[in-house]
Amino acid sequence: MKVILMNDLRARGRRGQVVEVKPGFARNFLLPQGLALVATPGNLKRFEQERKKIDLRNDSARQVAADIGARIAAVKLTLAKRAQENGSLYGSVTPGEIVSGLAAHGIEVDRRQVDLAGGIKTVGDHVARIDLHADVIAEMTITITAEE
Repeated sequence: MKVILMNDLRARGRRGQVVEVKPGFARNFLLPQGLALVATPGNLKRFEQERKKIDLRNDSARQVAADIGARIAAVKLTLAKRAQENGSLYGSVTPGEIVSGLAAHGIEVDRRQVDLAGGIKTVGDHVARIDLHADVIAEMTITITAEE
């Protein structure tokens, strides 16, 4: 099924692109969420007319994400976790812990935006990526210390 993407989707494509997706994915997720329109000639014309409004909305969302990204980059988060003598953690650091640490600094993000790239399972400094917008990815340093 061919659809017009209304927003950037990480694995599918950019806004305004006509892409081929499975009918179930379009019917059950993309269309109800407002992320896509069925690619008909009428919808293509409608999208082109609304493109300026969508671009303005996207630019303002990108600016807000860039501001939040600058605040996140300035934060150095320190978490104390139970660790073995060799420095490996009992368990791992979760995105929820990072989100709550950022909330303590007054920054609100969703846990699904946090990318730990394989997880954090050792004591030390680690880098976490936070996908705030399709064009804005913030990186922050997280220091894991052994709990006493």
